[in-house]
Amino acid sequence: MEKQISLLVSLFLFIFSISSSLHETEAQNHFRRPAPIMRLVPRSLYDQIFIHKDNNACPAKGFYPYEAFVEATRWFPRFGSVGAMSTRRREVAAFLAQISHETTGGWATAPDGPYAWGLCFKEEVSPQSNYCDASNKEWPCFPGKSYKGRGPIQLSWNYNYGQAGQALGFDGLKNPEIVANNSVIAFKTALWFWMTEQTPKPSCHAVMVNRYRPTKADLAANRTVGYGLVTNIINGGLECGIPGDGRVSDRVGYFQRYAQLFKVNTGPNLDCENQRPFS
Repeated sequence: MEKQISLLVSLFLFIFSISSSLHETEAQNHFRRPAPIMRLVPRSLYDQIFIHKDNNACPAKGFYPYEAFVEATRWFPRFGSVGAMSTRRREVAAFLAQISHETTGGWATAPDGPYAWGLCFKEEVSPQSNYCDASNKEWPCFPGKSYKGRGPIQLSWNYNYGQAGQALGFDGLKNPEIVANNSVIAFKTALWFWMTEQTPKPSCHAVMVNRYRPTKADLAANRTVGYGLVTNIINGGLECGIPGDGRVSDRVGYFQRYAQLFKVNTGPNLDCENQRPFS
């Protein structure tokens, strides 16, 4: 009887080891496969978009490699994969344009133009505060930590770091610096922000793939669907409802350049100067 039990245990362990090995091999193969985003954004296009990201003048030199962008997109399979091919390209162009403005090192007379200097910075320069909302008890600030802008989307405030960390598997409250120290995590936080609805704001993704319908509050605030609404989601409190705001114009300029490179039109409602910010 003992021999039979021993044989059964050995057989179980053998089968379990084979199953575990197969799952491990399958997972490894999954991450070796070309990511879907590589068809929309091959390395050559990425390099054409971000001409100067590794310029010696850019503090983020070497921090935003193509491989990190591709790896981060694996965690968000719906990014750039919803709708017609033109919709997919437009969404990716819009995302890259927004992160380019957030990290821009360009100026009016910059070499190759002001919209060739995206991904030049990896963290906010001279922040005005530590971006701690002490009234937010769900995501309490950790003593001595700054939640200034970091990464491609310039993730800011303790509640955003906390939620992003929870979703992506890092401690955003105790270790916010990782967003400026780990390239893949940096890109993941930008994609997390892009893909995640934060009521009353829709996700940027839903807006750009035409899956969002304005609410009554949106219509009353003239928040029409388009690239301008994405800007409102990202930084409307400081930039929207202001005629001719230079920051909004910069976001639009990047998008127009990238839309040409992706061979798509930008769609309507590019700015948010007539929109009221989300409350």
